[in-house]
Amino acid sequence: MTRRVGVVVNPIAGMGGRVGLKGTDNKVEEARRRGAEPRASDRATEALEHLRRQGADIELVVWGGRMGEEPALDAGFDPSELTVAGQPADPEETGAEDTRAATRAFVTGGVSGDAPDGDAAGVDLVLFVGGDGTAVDVAETLDELDSDTPMLGVPAGVKVYSSVFAVTPRAAGRLAATFDRVETREVNDIDEDAYRGGDVRTDLKALANVPVGEELQSSKQIGGGSVEALAQAVAAEIREGEGTTYVLGPGSTVDAIKTELGFDGSPLGVDVWRDGEVLVRDAGESDILENLGEENVIVVSPIGGQGFVFGRGNPQISPPVIRQCEVTVVASSRKLDETGVLRVDTGDTDLDEELRGWQRVRVGKFERRLMEVV
Repeated sequence: MTRRVGVVVNPIAGMGGRVGLKGTDNKVEEARRRGAEPRASDRATEALEHLRRQGADIELVVWGGRMGEEPALDAGFDPSELTVAGQPADPEETGAEDTRAATRAFVTGGVSGDAPDGDAAGVDLVLFVGGDGTAVDVAETLDELDSDTPMLGVPAGVKVYSSVFAVTPRAAGRLAATFDRVETREVNDIDEDAYRGGDVRTDLKALANVPVGEELQSSKQIGGGSVEALAQAVAAEIREGEGTTYVLGPGSTVDAIKTELGFDGSPLGVDVWRDGEVLVRDAGESDILENLGEENVIVVSPIGGQGFVFGRGNPQISPPVIRQCEVTVVASSRKLDETGVLRVDTGDTDLDEELRGWQRVRVGKFERRLMEVV
């Protein structure tokens, strides 16, 4: 039986991450000014390559250009295997309405909720590439159409708080080809302006049908238990690390370490510290690279409920940064109990493979716990 998969890509998703913007909503020009480069198309291609490799009978219905057609061709699909349902209004400046128009066409064959018309209508799955904002656009459009068509996200944004995403692009491709049932999951988004200021305000936007699989991510948890003793111990060791550059990641656990070091860090950003001095607050990738020394240590904490150490909320700590640093993972025991495993999704598959395996996680003043990075 042929499975019809509608594919829509938000080309600007995640652009703001590595340059320290913590999102791209209303910040595209600023991201470009800071030298940001698109990453969604590469992640779309990776997902679609793995979708194609599953050997299933797949027909793709795509939105035109870089919003689906180009990544599908890059992934090895023949033009004869694609149905192009429509084109973005402006190929150079795509936006939320393009995503919504694509979703309407995938379900109905028209861009305004028309009755089914033509080969574009009636997909079995909407596979979208983006972040939480893109997830909201797809989910709200499906709701407006009163459609029970399932949706699945390829993670390409910065925040990714919703539980409608696979854990990696490869996992999304595999699941899109092989799923046999769906379940209801949450679509969440946050206020990006508040997020940039250090305040996480989550908002449930929709409920959506999502393919069931082991490689789906959970919704993020806010907070993760007492970290006072842990923060004091790690801060004491950092103070003794003369000449070592510390890249201190986002999140409440590492923010407690920053407080112990005596500075007001960016709780949702990355700060660079060496020899009692904050070198950069709320750093982007280029800032971090410019300030690394001979000895460098990244201090990060996994995201509660998801377990991501790299690849969610901290794209500034990019593969070029990671490759020049040792990595210290810190977390409360409670957070690890609730998370189960650790995950990485750096965008560099070779680096992800190097990072997988068993990792010692600092959980207290002296205690460490072995956790598997999967």
